[in-house]
Amino acid sequence: MKVRKFSEGYSNHTYLLSFGDWETVLRRPPFGEIPAKAHDIKREYTILYRLHCVYPLAPKPYFYSDDPAIMGRHFYLMEKKKGIVINEVLPDSYGPSEVVGPALSKSMITSLIELQHVDYKNAGLVDIGKPEGYLDRQVHNWIKRYRMAKTYEMRGVVELEAWLVSEMPTTFDTTIVHNDFKLNNIVLDPFDPTIVNGVLDWELATIGDPMSDIGSVLTYWGEISDPNIGISVVTNQPGFLSRREMAEMYAKESGRDIPHIHYYVAFGFYKLAVILQQLYYRWKKGASDDERFKNLNIPIGNLFEMANLSRTNRIL
Repeated sequence: MKVRKFSEGYSNHTYLLSFGDWETVLRRPPFGEIPAKAHDIKREYTILYRLHCVYPLAPKPYFYSDDPAIMGRHFYLMEKKKGIVINEVLPDSYGPSEVVGPALSKSMITSLIELQHVDYKNAGLVDIGKPEGYLDRQVHNWIKRYRMAKTYEMRGVVELEAWLVSEMPTTFDTTIVHNDFKLNNIVLDPFDPTIVNGVLDWELATIGDPMSDIGSVLTYWGEISDPNIGISVVTNQPGFLSRREMAEMYAKESGRDIPHIHYYVAFGFYKLAVILQQLYYRWKKGASDDERFKNLNIPIGNLFEMANLSRTNRIL
């Protein structure tokens, strides 16, 4: 057996296990103390077990165990989706961005809509979330997270949070929500960007407002005019659709009206700012010596500014 770690971060840990020509992916919680209800590996396995049958882009799970004789923490094994994941650069095999941009833009929208078309009730996924009050819980929980990690006052945040609470749209539809739907969670064919082979990282999946996922897509869909927001993007190159064009494509292909799309994009920027603020807080308090976090206050401020621009409908 050969073992290679896929990723390093604050989510569940992921490893590639190779047995000759056969490969599988292992997911387990992080090392060290884990907060209650966090990193629920069994829940993630159960979601994939039910979801893969109706949404084959989700990896097929093979095996789950909480036997301490095998490993100190519970874990599961799943299918390795073949292909590439794009983080900072486009593969040479795709050609210039002017060619790949439109195709990759459509692939993102199409794969999201396919997920939202899944009948989660017939798939036995009703119990993975509580759709009633989903958006309200999300907004208040993220505001609470920010206040717990706040280091100093940031311009425009008080007004932004008040607006997120007071202008919350009514949810008229519920679907499976991935909750982290972005380009580097998509597995693509190495030579054809129109072919999506997989969608990864289902740790946060639930049942809720489908607009929150398109809001996430647009948040991480960087444009060339964006300030430093602390993430690497490839979508700011020529050929890629703009956020407005992505929103228009989503509306057309999904058949959904999106009059409040600016709200979900603003909330997306707010959530990303809070994620970075939590990292910055750990560094500021001496709980992390990772020097990458030292200057996160700059993108955090920019993200709050982007959220306020979306709040006033100046992003899309």
